[in-house]
Amino acid sequence: MLKVISLLKRAEGLSHEEFAKWVVEEHVEFARKLPGLRKYTVSVTTGDGGAYDSVNELYFDDEDARAAAFGSEHGKAAAADAAAHTSQRVHLLTTEHAQL
Repeated sequence: MLKVISLLKRAEGLSHEEFAKWVVEEHVEFARKLPGLRKYTVSVTTGDGGAYDSVNELYFDDEDARAAAFGSEHGKAAAADAAAHTSQRVHLLTTEHAQL
């Protein structure tokens, strides 16, 4: 299983509350349409939060499934929506290793 961790910083002029509403209520609709997506979680930072405003986790079977999802029409629309609402995005491709 491949997990993509996306660290998002809200766009300038967007309050933390506005960003939280967007990422939890609006942007998630793009994720629901991504082909091959197995699981999606959004964690919004609390308070001042620091460097990022949310941590999003997207799970795919493998790299081919991830590439197909982000290369699809829905993947490109999701990327455009994220670019319009963020000032910075960092994507980490990981393989999860459970310890508990």
